[in-house]
Amino acid sequence: MMKEYFTDLEAGIENAISGGHSSHRKLYTLELARLGKRLYSGADSIAWCGVTAPFDLLNAMGVTSCFVEFIGAMLALTGAVGPFIEETDRQGYSADACSYHRSVSGAAIKGMMPVPDFLIGTTNPCTGGLAVLENLAHRFGRKLFVLHIPQDDSAGNVRFLAGQMGEMTAFVSRITGRKLDDGALRRSVENSNRACGVIKEVFELAGRVPSPVTSRDLSNFGIVMPLFLGSEAAVAIAEAYRDEFTRRIAACVHGKPGRKFRLLWIQNRIQFRQGLEKMLEEEYGASIISDELNDITWDPIDPENPFDGFARRAISIPFNGTIERRIGHLKKLARQYRIDGAINPCNWGCRQGTGARGLMEKGLREIGVPVLNLEVDCVDSRKFAEGQLRTRIEAFMEMLDGREPLWR
Repeated sequence: MMKEYFTDLEAGIENAISGGHSSHRKLYTLELARLGKRLYSGADSIAWCGVTAPFDLLNAMGVTSCFVEFIGAMLALTGAVGPFIEETDRQGYSADACSYHRSVSGAAIKGMMPVPDFLIGTTNPCTGGLAVLENLAHRFGRKLFVLHIPQDDSAGNVRFLAGQMGEMTAFVSRITGRKLDDGALRRSVENSNRACGVIKEVFELAGRVPSPVTSRDLSNFGIVMPLFLGSEAAVAIAEAYRDEFTRRIAACVHGKPGRKFRLLWIQNRIQFRQGLEKMLEEEYGASIISDELNDITWDPIDPENPFDGFARRAISIPFNGTIERRIGHLKKLARQYRIDGAINPCNWGCRQGTGARGLMEKGLREIGVPVLNLEVDCVDSRKFAEGQLRTRIEAFMEMLDGREPLWR
């Protein structure tokens, strides 16, 4: 099912582009389709990974790698997720667990997850994701290497993680029979640096007043683009976004006409199709112009000493470390993008999203940015109470409309 989905998606987008209907979002989705097709092809070396794995390093080693939550998001997007979550219910998995991970586990049980050559776990951003990888390693009979991500980037911590990544490289070589080629690694690092430099430009353009972005433009962008790092495709996608936003600014095309409110989305988007973003734009003139993970939080990686750079990057993501660090990052984004209000879906089963909701709300309120905490399962559409959520959002937007502008 999934192989056919990705194959058809790739063909459809390629036909549209060849017919002169290219766009930044089409190029992004095309690369997603190609990644999915490679994962299900049975031809490539495959690795299921944690979110903070060094995907550009794995790309340089000829490995098609992906975080497992990608499959949960794709099952949600296609509307096929229900039976896989139900399978975990039958197997005794907790109904309170994250639906990203329940859907992935259900897909593996039902034979819908490609069997990897190996797995790379990461202790950040969550223990739930690592537990799923441990279960998958047992189910598939494959070896798992775990990267232990320190909570800060002190020199000793960077050396420790860089050393672990060196051990991971040897682990991958033993399994694939391929050594890391220095030239391939340098090209991968250079492509990553080029892509990240352009992505920073994209985010700077998104922060313009008025902003050129619509709510869907940068949806999932910051979490998905690392999968392409190391490739020329990552550079091409980033340049397409930059060029499109630059064109819109020059043409005075600013997202949606009549827009009034600039919103920040905390953590991940709702993965299945729903009408909340359209409602925000069309009824309230509000657009999501920034997501929590739409940020480059690391410096360019030194091609002469890339493992230290890979380590610093993994440590730098906002979900790592203390909640104070995460709140500080949210405040930075709110100021940078002149945010009027923030929305946190509080994904059910996610300790990151729900456990810290009160502290994040308090932190953003300290700088005058109100937060709407919703109760949403971002993967399982069967639990989606759209009417209730619309009522909550309507009240939030009316409150914003009655406030004095925060940024002048």
